[in-house]
Amino acid sequence: MNRSEFEAEYAHLLRDFGASEKNVGSFRSEGCTGSMHCMFCTGCRNCYRCTHCRDCEATTGSGHCVRCAGCHDCSHCEDAVACTHSAYLVRCSFCTDCNYCLGCVGLAMKEFHILNQPYTRSEYFALVKGLVND
Repeated sequence: MNRSEFEAEYAHLLRDFGASEKNVGSFRSEGCTGSMHCMFCTGCRNCYRCTHCRDCEATTGSGHCVRCAGCHDCSHCEDAVACTHSAYLVRCSFCTDCNYCLGCVGLAMKEFHILNQPYTRSEYFALVKGLVND
């Protein structure tokens, strides 16, 4: 095998994988494509070992997330991008080890933050309630 043969076969494998609607090792996942070992997910793409997620993409090891992309080991997050080891994030990006954050970017080991600003637990939930219901 020479380099051009290698490149041609590699491109062929990528095309076949991208066109596949298989969800290898997944259980009761509906409308998902290219996901592996996921359970009870809906409408996800290219995810791995997620459970009860909906409309996520390239997310791994996460549960109960909605519309997340590129997240890892997250739980109960919504509209999060590239977050890791976090829970209950809404519209956050690039956060790590965070809990209960809204609209935050690039935080690490924080909780009860809105737009990267800290709040007490009670202040956080009162503000979130007002923001979500508006």
